[in-house]
Amino acid sequence: MTETSRLDAETEDFAQQIADQVESFLIALQAIAREADGGRAISLLLLEISQVLLAGARLGAQRDFTPRAEYQPDVGPEPDLDQMRLRLAAILDSVDTYTFVFDPYVPEVVDGQLSDDLTSIATDLENGLRHYRSGNVEEALWWWQFSYVSSWGNLAGATLNALLSVVAHDRLDAEIEGEEEQVAAADEMLDAEMLGSEGSAPR
Repeated sequence: MTETSRLDAETEDFAQQIADQVESFLIALQAIAREADGGRAISLLLLEISQVLLAGARLGAQRDFTPRAEYQPDVGPEPDLDQMRLRLAAILDSVDTYTFVFDPYVPEVVDGQLSDDLTSIATDLENGLRHYRSGNVEEALWWWQFSYVSSWGNLAGATLNALLSVVAHDRLDAEIEGEEEQVAAADEMLDAEMLGSEGSAPR
């Protein structure tokens, strides 16, 4: 009996969809890090985190998945993502460090680095993907669901908020083109009006 034969077709299809979303996120994250374009990186990361959070929300809405074994099977060493982390840190530069509340019900503001948190999310997701590729679909679903609730879901939400804040500041704080000249011209008109009214005042 194969691993997947214990699962119904709907669960197998769900697992395939999650695996596809996870793989897409991991490939995109590596590509963004290699591209080294800070301006595009923020927008692309915002998109990729939003999409992988959808996968997490779907996992959170499912029944609790239960692994077959008490301990996780060995699927080999974790990939070395340190170079990706360093490239992301260089790209993000001054916006890499941010603050967030990890648990809104136990409010405590903590500092984080987007590059570290994105790498941590990737590590959690990749671990589940290795289980899935080895044929252990139940373990993959359990791990993705468990790590979403306990770790990467919260980090992904925090990074999404930070990235959105960067976009908001970039767009909403930008000076309107010609704004200073318009203000100066308006001041001159007001000064001229005041002088004119003073000159025509009755004696």
